[in-house]
Amino acid sequence: MNSTRQILNQFEDEGYFVVRGLLNWEEDLQPVVHEYEQVLDRLVHQWHAAGRLATLHSDLPFGDRLIQATREARLPYDQEFDISLPQQNITEQTPIHTGPAVFDLLRNDRLLDQVTEFLGEEIYSNPVQHTRVKIPEHLIPEEVRTGLTIQVACHQDSGVVTADADETSMLTVWFPMTSSTVENGCLAVIPGSHRKGVELHCPSRNPLNIDQTCIPDRLIDQDLVPLAMEPGDVIFMHRRTIHCGLVNRSDKIRWSFDLRYQPIGEPTGRPWFPGFVARSKGHPETELHDASAWAASWHAARRKLAHSDEVAFNRWQQGDPRCA
Repeated sequence: MNSTRQILNQFEDEGYFVVRGLLNWEEDLQPVVHEYEQVLDRLVHQWHAAGRLATLHSDLPFGDRLIQATREARLPYDQEFDISLPQQNITEQTPIHTGPAVFDLLRNDRLLDQVTEFLGEEIYSNPVQHTRVKIPEHLIPEEVRTGLTIQVACHQDSGVVTADADETSMLTVWFPMTSSTVENGCLAVIPGSHRKGVELHCPSRNPLNIDQTCIPDRLIDQDLVPLAMEPGDVIFMHRRTIHCGLVNRSDKIRWSFDLRYQPIGEPTGRPWFPGFVARSKGHPETELHDASAWAASWHAARRKLAHSDEVAFNRWQQGDPRCA
């Protein structure tokens, strides 16, 4: 077991730290799997009723069922599973998953106890959060490719939020729900890159013709270090650590969550999205414990954003001469 000082020393030196076996499969992760199985079952029934599927593939486990149904229906699924809204084309019907098991995961005591080591006792759940269920890229239909389902290019989390959050002590908390390996597209980091400051991020299109905001290759001067992880392992990462998600070259899904936490009262870098007080030693009455209230806050944000055209989620814009 690593001491707090060892953890913080590596975090300060390398910009990340992996805690092995922090989460318990049965208590912490299995309820989330069950909730997502229900989401997929609902989605499959919708596709079947619409004539996009010949069968419900009910005999298959979650990952195989998702692959088979998606390849047959050729319809996107990522937003049905995601726990945040997209950055464009938001309507009042845009899907977002706000189930109670995920809310419990955001407030998980094992996670928050560890977050406390980095941030202290006043912890805010930053709304920059995602679940990524990545189908192997050689199996995913073109119509289904999105920024959440394919390789994630090199970036810093500080680089994909607004500039007002540059000094926010935002902590990334990333963990897999399936084995995460080099073959299936694990996370990879550049140790020590957090000391450089916020790098230039350019809107670009990757080889699969998907828009992403990433650091230009010419600014990446160190090798990436892949971080193979198992369910229960958690990586805690500095907001300026350069990282990416590798290509899923396997025949199975790679499923992960990336969450973010910060001290209460600091800018989130995504002011249009709702966060909440996850833990407060000084004012425990401000903590959110109601999953339905959390869901309602996202639905309210969705309604507002559906009728707004004055939102700029990123500081980096198309046509920036530095990106030429």
